[in-house]
Amino acid sequence: MTTTASPQSPDLTIPPLQLGPCTVNSRLIVGTGKYETYEQMQQALDSSGADVVTVAVRRERLVDKDGRSMLDYLDLDRYTILPNTAGCFSAQDAIRVSRLGREILEQLNNPGRHWVKLEVLGDKKTLLPDPVGTLEACKELVADGFTVMCYSSDDPIMAARLRDAGATSVMPAGSPIGSGRGIANPSAIAIILQLLKDPQHGGETDYPVIVDAGVGTPSDVTVAMELGADGVLLNTGIAHAKDPINMARAMKAACQAGYLGFRAGRIPKRMYATASSPWEGVISYIPGE
Repeated sequence: MTTTASPQSPDLTIPPLQLGPCTVNSRLIVGTGKYETYEQMQQALDSSGADVVTVAVRRERLVDKDGRSMLDYLDLDRYTILPNTAGCFSAQDAIRVSRLGREILEQLNNPGRHWVKLEVLGDKKTLLPDPVGTLEACKELVADGFTVMCYSSDDPIMAARLRDAGATSVMPAGSPIGSGRGIANPSAIAIILQLLKDPQHGGETDYPVIVDAGVGTPSDVTVAMELGADGVLLNTGIAHAKDPINMARAMKAACQAGYLGFRAGRIPKRMYATASSPWEGVISYIPGE
């Protein structure tokens, strides 16, 4: 049975995205961390148009110093919570946190209770994925009934292995978490999209690939979508902007523009100019004749 992630009306020009049991209307997924206040977070989420928001189960304090709960600022009828395993550095730690997130969301009866954004990090400096631990955790969580959204590096071979391990979506990093560098290696992302989505290369056209991490500007979102990604996940690019509310609005527009631009089909790049009007049939005028 399909669960609709949000009661909001879908964008008329952008079809929804199927992620396991959830139908997602917005292809922009945003995080809930790093905001100055819960009120600011609430406004930014609203401006982003997102209907899926991530919550770090291990690291996020659900109650602040004033005793207020983050959940009081999340409309659980509007948003599907995507619990993530941020801060986990081993497969077993990520598996434990995933199960903890499932227990929390089962109590809230939120549609996201059966899925997880899996992160198994290699070290605290780079926050790059540990490929061995990620693959191990992915296999076990899939066997345990989870819908696994799997954060990975931009390595095409590892992306294919995670898909083959049962990940519902592979989420390659545009660049390191929180770096704001955008899509550091667009060629690698393009290869991942080809391997996972092109039937001629063993892919499936409807397999969802979501670019995750490193986005700093709306143009970064557009680049990811113009490469053919199905969606973009970001947090810091909005939460640490000077004006998070307007940045969230800009990220939403960029996601939609990139989606439509990719499917419209860009003109080929050329070395030299191409006249907008044809030369043939032009009547030359020479003064005095």
